[in-house]
Amino acid sequence: MSTTAAPAPPRVPAIDAYRGFVMFLMLAEVLHLPAVAKQFPDSPFWQAVRFHTTHVEWVGCSLHDLIQPSFSFLVGVAMVFSLAARKARGEPFWKSAVHAGWRSVALVALGVLMRSIGDGHKRTYFTFEDTLSQIGLGYFLLFLIGYLKPRWWWVALGVILVGYWAAFVAYPPPAPDFNYDGVGVSAKWAEKYQDSLTGLAAHWKKNSNLAWAADTWFLNLFPRKAEFTHNGGGYATASFIPTLGTMILGLIAGGWLRRPESAWRQVLWLTAAGAVGLAVGRALGDFGVCPVVKRIWTPSWVLFSGGWCFLILAVFHALTAGIGYAGWTYPLRVIGANSILIYVIAEVPLGGWLLTQLQKHLPPDTFAELSRKVSEWVGGASPEAISGAMKGAVLLVVYWLLLWWLYAKRVFVRI
Repeated sequence: MSTTAAPAPPRVPAIDAYRGFVMFLMLAEVLHLPAVAKQFPDSPFWQAVRFHTTHVEWVGCSLHDLIQPSFSFLVGVAMVFSLAARKARGEPFWKSAVHAGWRSVALVALGVLMRSIGDGHKRTYFTFEDTLSQIGLGYFLLFLIGYLKPRWWWVALGVILVGYWAAFVAYPPPAPDFNYDGVGVSAKWAEKYQDSLTGLAAHWKKNSNLAWAADTWFLNLFPRKAEFTHNGGGYATASFIPTLGTMILGLIAGGWLRRPESAWRQVLWLTAAGAVGLAVGRALGDFGVCPVVKRIWTPSWVLFSGGWCFLILAVFHALTAGIGYAGWTYPLRVIGANSILIYVIAEVPLGGWLLTQLQKHLPPDTFAELSRKVSEWVGGASPEAISGAMKGAVLLVVYWLLLWWLYAKRVFVRI
């Protein structure tokens, strides 16, 4: 990872704006909004906030669940412009391939490093289900696919989705007496979130599917403190394969944005693709062909979440290139320009240290007193929940100012 003076931002402001929006959603976790929403169980507004600031347990999708697919989708969009720029300056294929290979390895390594920090890990914690590692595992393949003609992008997407679906179907579904307690799935959780998955859909139950079985072999090849038996959230290494499908959708979107067409025609293409992706992905889930599960990145999830990615990009493109004014995206561009740095900030325990340093320069119990007053004014929310949200808001401001300073200095962290 290096820190260098970078060239001007991409010429398509919608890409930077969308990336900034995604990274803002990631940073906004410091607001602890689910804890605030818990104080208002009868409020439709706050319960909607709670739902969309947390991950769904298994089947379904929230706004928070769209962070990772958006990040992956935008990698594909950016790949189109990167390859075009490298070809324009006459860079040979081998040199571009070496760069893509290095980036792939670096992303995987950084993902492992981030997962090895904290939680009492005294040695490298080899796990590959996080965002960076998943992108890294498929990045070189994305590079190779990106060099092909666009029609082959569609072929590659179809092979990945159909092949991955068929592989899961070929793996035997869990038997009626499967020991779910042994893989971290309680009977109460199963009854609420996955017992309705029957027939074909049963092949995608938590910690009893093909990807889980592969990890019980693969992850135990690495040195571990204890034998790997399951991932608590049901995430799996093999999800990088359908994640590559999400990145290919980004290639397709990027290809449309590079066409010599009007912005509104590009918006139309993106909107149509988004609508089709949502409809097909939802139908596959509703008809029991393949449930929409983000945690194991089912093929239907690729299409459903990809549909949302197309639509969000369409909205940003309409509001920038379509209308012709992108100045309002400046705060988002500041955030999106250093996406790797933001990911690291969100993963390491930096926020607590920053708050400790800040409170040294404030009157004692400042946050406690303010949160008590706000709690009395709002009514129904505990001072502790309000305090967490207030501290998070302060952290967001500090983070943005740091990113703004780097943006103004034209310093970006790249891999």
